[in-house]
Amino acid sequence: MPRSSVVVSPAPSRVERVATQRRYLMTPPSHFEISYAINVWMDPSRPVDRSLAHRQWDDLVAVYESLGHTVERADPAPGLPDMVFAANGAVVVGGIAVGARFATPQRAPEAALYREALFAAGIGVVHEPSYVNEGEGDYVVVGDTILAGTGFRTDVRAHAELARLTGREVVSLPLVDPRFYHLDVAVFALDDHNVAYYPGAFDADGRAELRRRFPDAIIADEHDALVLGLNAVSDGRHVVVPDEAEHLMARVHEAGYLPIPIDMSELRKSGGGPKCCTLELRPAPGATELRPAPGATELRPAPGTEPS
Repeated sequence: MPRSSVVVSPAPSRVERVATQRRYLMTPPSHFEISYAINVWMDPSRPVDRSLAHRQWDDLVAVYESLGHTVERADPAPGLPDMVFAANGAVVVGGIAVGARFATPQRAPEAALYREALFAAGIGVVHEPSYVNEGEGDYVVVGDTILAGTGFRTDVRAHAELARLTGREVVSLPLVDPRFYHLDVAVFALDDHNVAYYPGAFDADGRAELRRRFPDAIIADEHDALVLGLNAVSDGRHVVVPDEAEHLMARVHEAGYLPIPIDMSELRKSGGGPKCCTLELRPAPGATELRPAPGATELRPAPGTEPS
């Protein structure tokens, strides 16, 4: 079992956090490299260790599987080094997928490949969108609501299209800091009712909307955000989070969730982390109901979150 697939003992809490089994689509980083720059994190002159990136990706898969989740694998394609960031390929809610239409030509061919991968994974309805959007990169699902980012990649008109195609409430949140070019590096869903986020990524209206909707949200600091700590994945109890986000892990633990630290430093060179690599396949109502997920059996605290 990799070092990262460990679960901390829960903090005392009046709220019982319940994990549910999830199904994810992921693509191995077989062709990962930085051959172009389409965000401020990417530097083609900076060396990349593909073997290390693959080990870190393997560790992430092992974490999910150790928690009882299912991982489906999409086939990577030569010449598409960012295809490892599967979350950008679509958003899936209620068994319906809305595919991506990428903002940059370097990633444009991924859209059709991810539509094919979704059909192969058993998603029966996969919409090809009219407007530019980058899937769960800019769409964060919180219960029956979808938070939707815009400002750098996703066309705001895609938000209304998403609402029409899914029947969900879609809440637009403008992003203002190019370091947080996608919504999934600025906010993540803890469960169906709450989120964690970094206020500095949003304009004043966005911050006000997040405060109104999520008064009990976990607030990340700038260090958490800059190590992509908010590019995290929660199953309602376990939160898989980049291991350098120590303040965020402590806050998560205090709120009764179980932070699971993982090293994603090599993939972070392209501006990605656990969530970027993970596209959730949410089932149709009444199809495959989410069930309580078994926890990992090995217990060891994450740094700074030792139980008292």
